Amino acid sequence: MTRREDLAQGAREVGGGALGLLRDNLRVVATLAAALVFVWLLGEVASGEILRLDTLAYQVFVEHLRSDALTPFMQAFTSLASIVVLAVLAAVIAALAPGKAPGWCVSVNLVCVVLLNTVLKYLVQRPRPDGFRLISETGYSFPSGHSMVAMAFFGLLIWMVWRYHRRDAMRVVWCVVFGLVIVMVGVSRIYLGVHYASDVLAGFCVSLIWLIFYTRVVAPAFVAVDAPRMGAHESERGAEGTDAK
Repeated sequence: MTRREDLAQGAREVGGGALGLLRDNLRVVATLAAALVFVWLLGEVASGEILRLDTLAYQVFVEHLRSDALTPFMQAFTSLASIVVLAVLAAVIAALAPGKAPGWCVSVNLVCVVLLNTVLKYLVQRPRPDGFRLISETGYSFPSGHSMVAMAFFGLLIWMVWRYHRRDAMRVVWCVVFGLVIVMVGVSRIYLGVHYASDVLAGFCVSLIWLIFYTRVVAPAFVAVDAPRMGAHESERGAEGTDAK
């Protein structure tokens, strides 16, 4: 083996080792990254200045994208993180999802995130944007409650689907759909003029940290590790029917 081949093989081994290390510690890396971003945003907001991020997001979503045709869609997305919609989804999950108590799993998660958001808003007390709101909102702005709730609730659904759904294309589809819902809820809050982009990003970061903790420590107590994969029971019933014939 030549020196060049030795170097190439060594580079591949180092790269593979680094990727393996990252994969094995993905939760830690994600937690640290989210915490660093949140602390940076908190420091900028505490200084009382409007971030360049906020100005850029205003120019994109309010000045350029806002239109009569798009506004109803944004209002629909923002409503997906409303208490009524999430309560209905929690009831559906309680009835259909596998595990010991999936309904309690999503409900406890939601209540804890709402309380966490309330505490953070009270501590920071950042006023909401003013002068370009399309809907009426009260309370403080940082971090965005809708963004926190969306990340926590639909993020937990992603975890449940990825963990318990049978391994097929629909598992990926559902995870992508829930991921898009999370992003669009955050975008809708900026578009509707009730949050700065930094509020939304901070909400995502806090909820991601919470979700990593929750799915590691709390959720397994509600959703059994050995729960049957969603979709598996249908195939089992079909097999039983075939045997009966």
